Amino acid sequence: MDAQPPVMIEATQLETLVRDMFAASGCNAEEAATVAGHLVGANLAGHDSHGVVRVTRYLDWLKSGYLVSGRELQTVLDGGAFALFDAQFGLGQPMAKRATEHGIARAQQHGAAVVALRNAGHVGRIGHYAEMAIEAGLISVHFVNVAGSVLVAPFGGVERRLSTAPFAVGVPLPERPVVLDFATSLVAEGKVLVASNGGKALPDGALIEPDGTLSSDPHTLYGDYPPVGLRSAGAGSGAIRAFGDHKGSGLALMCELLGGAFTGGGCAGPIEERARITNGMLSIYLSPAHFGTEAEFHRSGRAYADWFASSRPAAPGGEVLLPGEPEARHRATRLRDGIPLQPDLWVGMVQAAQSLGVTVPTAR
Repeated sequence: MDAQPPVMIEATQLETLVRDMFAASGCNAEEAATVAGHLVGANLAGHDSHGVVRVTRYLDWLKSGYLVSGRELQTVLDGGAFALFDAQFGLGQPMAKRATEHGIARAQQHGAAVVALRNAGHVGRIGHYAEMAIEAGLISVHFVNVAGSVLVAPFGGVERRLSTAPFAVGVPLPERPVVLDFATSLVAEGKVLVASNGGKALPDGALIEPDGTLSSDPHTLYGDYPPVGLRSAGAGSGAIRAFGDHKGSGLALMCELLGGAFTGGGCAGPIEERARITNGMLSIYLSPAHFGTEAEFHRSGRAYADWFASSRPAAPGGEVLLPGEPEARHRATRLRDGIPLQPDLWVGMVQAAQSLGVTVPTAR
C-alpha cells in the first residue's frame, strides 16, 4: 500500500495550536509559548524528531506529574563566570532557554562562562541554544545527557547503556554561522518515533537486536504499538546504535559524564537509581570580542568556511554544505510552503487537542 501524503499546516497555525494545548494543560503563558515556539522551530529546521511529534508525550508527562509546570530555575551555585542551575523537573525548553540566557549574559560580562543545568524535562533541539548564543555573537559548546534513559548500546555491545546524548557547537561567522548539532546515537530516538508514525524510514542498521542482528524496524525499540498513540521506548528488547562506532560511543560517554555526572543530575544508568527521565546540559560560552581576536576570527573563519564548502562535490550536481545550512534551507521552504506532518501524527494531535477543548485549524 502506498504511503499517505503528509498533512500540510502553516507554521503560525501549528504554533498557535500547540501553545493553546499546553495552556489548556495548565502551563503558564510563557511556558506554553516557549515550548510551542521551540517544537515548531524544530520542524521548521527539518528536525521533525524534535518537533510536534513530542506534543502528546509531553502532555502525558504533565498529566502524570512526570513534568511539572510553573517551575522556576533554581540557582544552586553562582560563581559569576560559572553557575549551576536546577530545573526542578520543569518543562525543559523554558528552563534551558533561561539557563542559556544566563550563560550569554555572563560571557558578555566576563568573556567566558560555564553554565550547568540539571533535572530538566526534555530540552528539545540543542542547536536552538547554540543559535541563541550566535545571535549574541558568542561561540558555544553544549554537552547533553538524558538521566534515567538508556536507549543506546555502546560500541561492541548490545545492551542499552547510553542515552542519545546530544552534542552541539555554535560558531558565529559573518553571514555564514555554523551550527553543529547531533545526537551521538546513530539516530535520535525522535527519528525512531517519527518512523513509527509512518514518517521517514530509519537507515539500515540503525538499531540492534539482543542477538546482535541489525535492524531498522521501530518495533526493535518500542515493541508492539498501535498505529496512533503513545510509544514506550522501554517496551522493546533492542537498542539504538551509537554513530561512528567507537567515536560516537566515546563522545556519548563524555556527554553522560559532563552533562550528567558533573552537573549532579545523574547519568543514563544504572536505571534503578532513577525515578524519572531528565536532561542535564553543560554549556560553555566564549566571547571573541573579549579575547581580542574577533576581527581576525571573523575574517579567517569565514574564509576557511567558504574554502571548506568549495570542495568539488562527490556527486554530479551535489554540493558541500556547512553544518546549519540544511536547517536554514528547510526553514525557508517550510515557512513558505507549510510544515509536513505524517497523517497518524496529525490524527493523534487532533484527538489530544479536542480532548482539551482546543480549536484545531484546518490543514491541507
